[in-house]
Amino acid sequence: MTDLSSLPGSARTAVAVQDGRFYRPPLPEGHVVRPRLCERLSAGLGGRLLLVSAPAGFGKSSLAVEFCQSLPAYWQSLWLGLSARDNDPGRFLERLLEGLQAFFPQLGGRALGLLKMRQRHQPFAFEEWLDGLLDELSAHLSPDTPLLLVLDDYHLAQSPVLDRCLQFFLNHLPEGLLVLVTSRQRPDWHLARLRLSRQLLELNEQDLRLTHEEALTLLQHHSSSLRGEALESLIQRSEGWVAGLRFWLLAASEAGTEGRMPQALHGGEGLIRDYLLEEVIDCLPAEVQAFLYDTASQERFCSELCDAVREAHDSAEILEYLAAHQVFLVPLDEHGHWYRYHHLFSDLLRSRPSAPAMVPAATLHLRACRWFNAQGLIDEAVEQALRAGHLDVAANLVQNLSEEQLLAEQNVGMLLRWKMDLPDSLLISTPRLIVLYSWALGLACQLDAAEELAAHLSRFLPAPSATAQKSMLAQWLALSGIIARGRGDREATVRYCTEALESLPQKRYGQRLMCLSTLSNLAIADGDLWRARALNRDSLELAQRVGNPLFEALAHYDRARVLQARGEILRALDEVRQGLQRLHALSPQRLYAVRARLILYEGFLLTLRMQPQAGLARLQAGLTEARACRDISVLIGHCVIARVEGHAREFARAFAELAEAERLMHIWDVPPIYYLAMITLVKCELWLAQGRTDLAEAWLARLGQTYTGERAAAPPEFHPQLPLHVELQQAVLESIRGQPMLAEGRLNALLEHGQQTGRQMLSVMALNQKVALLLSVGREPEARSTLAQALEAAAGGVLQPFEWLLGEHREWLREQLLRAPPSPLRQNLLERLPSTVAADSPAPVETLSSRERAVLQLIAQGCSNQEISEQLFISLHTVKTHASHINSKLGVERRTQAVARAKVLGLLG
Repeated sequence: MTDLSSLPGSARTAVAVQDGRFYRPPLPEGHVVRPRLCERLSAGLGGRLLLVSAPAGFGKSSLAVEFCQSLPAYWQSLWLGLSARDNDPGRFLERLLEGLQAFFPQLGGRALGLLKMRQRHQPFAFEEWLDGLLDELSAHLSPDTPLLLVLDDYHLAQSPVLDRCLQFFLNHLPEGLLVLVTSRQRPDWHLARLRLSRQLLELNEQDLRLTHEEALTLLQHHSSSLRGEALESLIQRSEGWVAGLRFWLLAASEAGTEGRMPQALHGGEGLIRDYLLEEVIDCLPAEVQAFLYDTASQERFCSELCDAVREAHDSAEILEYLAAHQVFLVPLDEHGHWYRYHHLFSDLLRSRPSAPAMVPAATLHLRACRWFNAQGLIDEAVEQALRAGHLDVAANLVQNLSEEQLLAEQNVGMLLRWKMDLPDSLLISTPRLIVLYSWALGLACQLDAAEELAAHLSRFLPAPSATAQKSMLAQWLALSGIIARGRGDREATVRYCTEALESLPQKRYGQRLMCLSTLSNLAIADGDLWRARALNRDSLELAQRVGNPLFEALAHYDRARVLQARGEILRALDEVRQGLQRLHALSPQRLYAVRARLILYEGFLLTLRMQPQAGLARLQAGLTEARACRDISVLIGHCVIARVEGHAREFARAFAELAEAERLMHIWDVPPIYYLAMITLVKCELWLAQGRTDLAEAWLARLGQTYTGERAAAPPEFHPQLPLHVELQQAVLESIRGQPMLAEGRLNALLEHGQQTGRQMLSVMALNQKVALLLSVGREPEARSTLAQALEAAAGGVLQPFEWLLGEHREWLREQLLRAPPSPLRQNLLERLPSTVAADSPAPVETLSSRERAVLQLIAQGCSNQEISEQLFISLHTVKTHASHINSKLGVERRTQAVARAKVLGLLG
């Protein structure tokens, strides 16, 4: 790169005189380097324009400086920092020409004279002047030493005439010259034409947002002492805004003592408030500022909602203005219909003190309530009514929710949040409110509260008609069945759910489906998989008949659980993905418990397929949605992640995962019967892996007392086969304790049970344990025949039970597999056996990140970029970036080559 200060001759003199006008600022202290963005900009070096547009404080200028410093040595650069004075085209072009003369002293002597002679009040033929200058400039430029022209803060100088001048400049740009523009708004140029001809590379706000890793680097560079949730909350609320994190760090350093260090990031306070007011809000027209304050109370908005709230008709135009001027507007869909404000920006807007001329906040919320209600968006209408302080309106709206909608979405977190704002007198004022909130409490596992509230239905008996009376009693029966299942009362569950199915009206299909799902789950626990399968079929037929995709997805989820118990892992995965496909058309902005359960279960099944990285990615995605819905399926996520960490010998992480699950259950006031046994069983598995047999023995005994015997409790909903897994761990304990005969007897009993009930998954696990046991006592011939049984039982696609053999007896296992008949399972296991390292083995590759491994796993499964985007909840561009990094690190060019190379290196788990 050419430094202006080192140019020889008259060029050095020119720069010395006007040094400050072409000064490229240094990178700020603690700047986080962003090579991923510089690489993307480098891809546009062969074009005409690099455009970096984003709101204030997203690091546009710093990125431009870093990019200039990263350019190859043969590149030169000229930096023009613009101001409002440069919106006069003549002044701008004069500055541009003087800067170019620093490189080419003989350039434009006559042209500069013409500019200086012009009168600002008289017309000037800028395009004709530029045409002559560009012809002259093209004679000086050389492709061997190209020049990068940086126009920093173009928004300060932007004007219609200057836009036209620079459009002409770009259209006739000579070879050897490239323009980089940073701006808070996209210039009014023919950008589509440049993009179509591949002459434009553009980075926007989404691109410039700090990644999680970059935000951590920035905070750690300044020795931030935040950890855990506080740190994650800080990063999340910043939404990748560089300035926001820097202001927080400045406030933290000025606090002086650790005890007074700010723990949160808020846009309505301190330096962030002053910056946003001065740099953004105060620069906007008065009518736009009024729009911002009137709409700030909305979590999301569209032009129609804004019109209703403001009682105006110009919201669409103002939203277009905000989008064009990059005023912290975050799009929520691909169609530019729904938006929200950046969290810190909305903090500031909402913190404005009220003034007499302002419309009261309660009035704005009530207007929004009416609009949402008219659109059929009842849940958001209720939220607005509560925020307006109109509790009676909120209660009336809640009654408009159908039981079917509640049971389909199962977003009980929302209903329980409303419950806290509604007085008890309103909750028990009508049968519909009682039924709705009883179901919400039941689904939230608050069994005593649900039962107590449901008891208030007796106040409305006898009902006005025999039909109404029968319907009310049937709803009570269905709810009682769900409560009984939660308490582990097998007989009461069957009795209540069966009676409810016989008496529920056909229109109560949601409650019928819940009863079918509950009975199916209980059938799995009882080992009656054929009955469970029949109940699943009835559920799916009913859901398809009423055309409700959420209930169809729930039926697919129940079917996947039965298939998993039967060892049909590949079919279970297909079932889960069919369920997710049924939800594909639903808004990604809304939260659905069934979607969270499907994603979590997909992650679990992927771990059974020994694809831990892809599985963990799905588990984390499912956990996010399940937590937001307050759905206890989070137990599946945390327990499976803990087991994966345990297999990787990361015991501290495993126990931390289980501790987080227990913490959530305590916060949500979930009875221990739902979660304690599940978490304890995983702890026992971890203790056994650590050699802490005393702890494992004590707790396995307690679990056995609770879930086996004549008066055994029904196992928890999310682990219907828990008693059998307790037995498996008991066998492991006995093997460790040197009691092979006891362990073998227990495993044989489990195998017999698995064969009788069709629980092939259980059989595969028991058979693999038996193989390990037989090898440990030198009974190798029996181990061979037992392994053959295991391979036959695992034909449905489960691989994880073979993990110990793959690690501890790999050569013996390879020998047996090579003798076994060809099958997909045999091939999958052989691929996971480490191959012998040859002398000409490939050179080590750069380590793939966890997210890159997850992307690679899905590429290996044949997923398209769009499918990977949907499964990992990342943008399409991010998928492409990860794929490019994977290819680069593996030294390949295509997806198929990457998969083949990864298999050779053992990177595909």
